[in-house]
Amino acid sequence: MSEQQRQGAERDLYRDTWVRYLGYANEVGEAFRSLVPAAVVWLSYGVSSSYVLADAVDKGKKAGEVPSPEAGRSTRVALAVVDTFVWQSLASVAIPGFTINRLCAASLYVLGTMTRWPLTARKWTTTTLGLLAIPVIVHPIDRSVDFLLDSSLRKLYPSVGKPSSS
Repeated sequence: MSEQQRQGAERDLYRDTWVRYLGYANEVGEAFRSLVPAAVVWLSYGVSSSYVLADAVDKGKKAGEVPSPEAGRSTRVALAVVDTFVWQSLASVAIPGFTINRLCAASLYVLGTMTRWPLTARKWTTTTLGLLAIPVIVHPIDRSVDFLLDSSLRKLYPSVGKPSSS
């Protein structure tokens, strides 16, 4: 097998392609919260949550395809699904969504008290700050969720074949 074919076979659709950005849809929704109807923000959470579910199912399928004794197969699949679902739920939806929500709310408040800008200008500035913050917060949140799960949930897994969601 050529190097290019091997890399293609190892490429993870949910981590190594544009599909990964669907996990960030809720952060974009939160950044635009002051400008769009609440239904649009909820829709963005639906997109991100669908991404999380799809990745968890994908990791479960891949864990089930690994050749090994049948006795540990269902445990391995369940661990892969749970680990991926919890990791993605925290790292892609809950923590970054909350972070962008609070950053935007705080910036809108501060701009309202410290400037005389029209409301529309304050809202667009808040949205811009929220969008600019997304690439800054992603890696620290991912690493923090890794640490959190390594320090808690992953200690409960059997020592052989621990999944890695990151």
